[in-house]
Amino acid sequence: MSKKTFGPQPLLFPMPAVLVGVTIEGKANFMTAAWCGITAYKPPSLMIGIHKERYTLQGIKPNGAFSVNVASVEQVKMVDYCGIYSGTKKDKSRVFKIFHGTLKEAPLIEECPVNLECQVKHIVDMESHIVVLGKIMETHVSESCLAEGKADTKKIDPLIFSFPDGQYWRMGEPIGRAFQLGKEK
Repeated sequence: MSKKTFGPQPLLFPMPAVLVGVTIEGKANFMTAAWCGITAYKPPSLMIGIHKERYTLQGIKPNGAFSVNVASVEQVKMVDYCGIYSGTKKDKSRVFKIFHGTLKEAPLIEECPVNLECQVKHIVDMESHIVVLGKIMETHVSESCLAEGKADTKKIDPLIFSFPDGQYWRMGEPIGRAFQLGKEK
């Protein structure tokens, strides 16, 4: 088998296209992030990578809280809008219907099927980006996205981003149950 090398590249799949919510000077602001992932189960935790110049950091650092709003494929234009325009130039507090959970400084988007309220645990400087590690304090799931009382991935229809081609994707079909298929080997 032949392989071509590309040097260090962030090629992990899939990357979610989520909306990170913060409060800055009393207003909600949202930015699109694809560099986001789960880091631990106990306590439930995640990380987001944010370019150092992003306006959103002005809400994360002083407030110690942020939200991660999992967008559906249906919301692709709004997600892209929040990735194109900075909160310094556009007021994104009116783009969505906003609600608040227990962390008042972490605005949540009603239209998104999944919302995670996060408390900042660590902020790490990674040269071009700041990595924010957050403990998930509460999870909200739209009732229309539940099946048998649990979050249903197909109903959530999460928006996916790919790098380096810069495309949005929809998830495919399941191919088997984890921790079961390997038993057949």
